[in-house]
Amino acid sequence: MLPTGDVVNDVYLDETNGVLAGVQAAAAKGIPVNKLLVECGTIERATISNVGNATSRVEKALPQGSALNFVDAPVSGGPNGASNGTLAFMVGTDRPESVFEPVKMYLVHMGKESGIFLCGELGAGVAFKIINNYISAVASLASSEALNIGVKLGLDPKRLTDVINASGGQTWITSNINPVPGVQPNVPSSRNYEGGFRIELCKKVLEMGSDLAKEANARTILDKPTIAAFEEASSDARYTGKDARVVYKWLSEST
Repeated sequence: MLPTGDVVNDVYLDETNGVLAGVQAAAAKGIPVNKLLVECGTIERATISNVGNATSRVEKALPQGSALNFVDAPVSGGPNGASNGTLAFMVGTDRPESVFEPVKMYLVHMGKESGIFLCGELGAGVAFKIINNYISAVASLASSEALNIGVKLGLDPKRLTDVINASGGQTWITSNINPVPGVQPNVPSSRNYEGGFRIELCKKVLEMGSDLAKEANARTILDKPTIAAFEEASSDARYTGKDARVVYKWLSEST
């Protein structure tokens, strides 16, 4: 689970120490090689394509009887999902018939089997994840704004959350990772926004969503103001490196 496209390229493609260099070194002994490479980071589709193409070139030069597969399988669920073994995985592979079941065999140790999805060809996994994070990022800001209004009015945030979660405003954010400190235990907001999905990464993935929209020629409205909000919050030293829901604290402390 690597954090950026540059790191992914280094890990897989470095000519001396990269994963594919290791595969080639093993193959140089003339023994068939059988490797399954699964990248679970949320990174650009171009990077996935780049590593996938390099993997295909290496595979063609392997000894007879070898198999080399590269799969993207970004993950959702955060630290709580990791601790509880309930992560969701979005798998992209060009060889679903032969590769998806072996991939599931490994991923099921970190997530629920019902939460491991075959999304399409290589690169589809990260597309699904970016779209999911697009919604999550916008919902984080929207939920934080709404709850901040309530708190500023003197309303009880716990009761307000209960009402929202029983009504049409309910989101995964309000139910599982509430941005208001003290409303829910064991979530980043109740730990000074430590842990979770850092606001800088959330902004970056939302920017990936904007790029994906341009690629698809799909009109978007909410990405731009949300990116601007995350940019302003993350540039303040008080919020840098914190979980993305710190946008609530940024709002509440803004004048």
